[in-house]
Amino acid sequence: MTKEVQLKEEIIKIGKKLYDFRLVAAKGGNLSARIEGNLILITSSGTCLGELREEDVLKVDLSSEAGEKVSGLTTEFPLHSLIYKNFPMQRIIHCHPPLVNAYYAVYDELENITFENKLFLGEVPQVTQTTPSVTQPEKVIEALKTNNIVVIRNHGIVSMADRFDDAFYLIEELEEAVKMAGLARLFAKKRPNKFEQELKKSLRRTGKIYPMFTREHILAIVDLINEDEKFLTKAKELNLTAQVVIKIDEEKDKAYKFNFRKGKIIKVEYNDDAPFVISGPADVWRLIFEGKLDPFVATTQGKLKLKGDLGRLSRWYVPFSRMFSLFKEMRIE
Repeated sequence: MTKEVQLKEEIIKIGKKLYDFRLVAAKGGNLSARIEGNLILITSSGTCLGELREEDVLKVDLSSEAGEKVSGLTTEFPLHSLIYKNFPMQRIIHCHPPLVNAYYAVYDELENITFENKLFLGEVPQVTQTTPSVTQPEKVIEALKTNNIVVIRNHGIVSMADRFDDAFYLIEELEEAVKMAGLARLFAKKRPNKFEQELKKSLRRTGKIYPMFTREHILAIVDLINEDEKFLTKAKELNLTAQVVIKIDEEKDKAYKFNFRKGKIIKVEYNDDAPFVISGPADVWRLIFEGKLDPFVATTQGKLKLKGDLGRLSRWYVPFSRMFSLFKEMRIE
């Protein structure tokens, strides 16, 4: 079986799964997969994802101007094309989950109720479009830099991953999250308090601007963490004693090892010899320090790499979440 035939079977299978789970209806949504390089497979216009046949999946060369003239090509091809040109991901799902669409038509943000939602979804970005098709895909590209799933208000979602299953799980997780949030609001008969806003109000922002990931920048963050009562209370309660490194992939001298003992950072070392090492490119760290990307979400979605057991690290999820929130309180150049 050739890779192309195998990928067509994958597309047909995930299309039926989306349809069976009612995450897409009628002839809405589209799927694509990278064969290799600039060659992709994409579902054609006017097809039902639940009833796809091999001939409904088109092969397109992204590097060829003729590719955009393929007969039956979906109007969402520019969106898929731009995603593949900007990210190394291998699979894209664009569909219209009914609860997600309904929720974001009414509310501007989603309050994640469970730890699982926060860990795997984080803050899901939203973009607006003024046409039935996505005519401003560059907005989606910018949003995908902070999360592998993006809501297009009054339209649907886009999810990207290396495997269809992983892209599907993000969609399923988001649909479940808005279901829980909606039910919680019904049960409470009022909009819940926005704890993230309260957190932001409780944090202080220094007036100094630091070059990102310099020793001065990191040590200033350490001082802020060690002075923060909310962090210290939870970290001590959970006996946070560990060594955790954060580092930039491209720069060997940009590795910082935080030595935690009973909830406090007692020392910072400049090496990556530790049980837990969180690493990634500079542009991802910049999004984190700017508060646009949650480090736990970045790790579960592959934007950051983790050496060590995520399960063990997650036992200290609450203090680390507070610590990462403090990261963005130091302004960077």
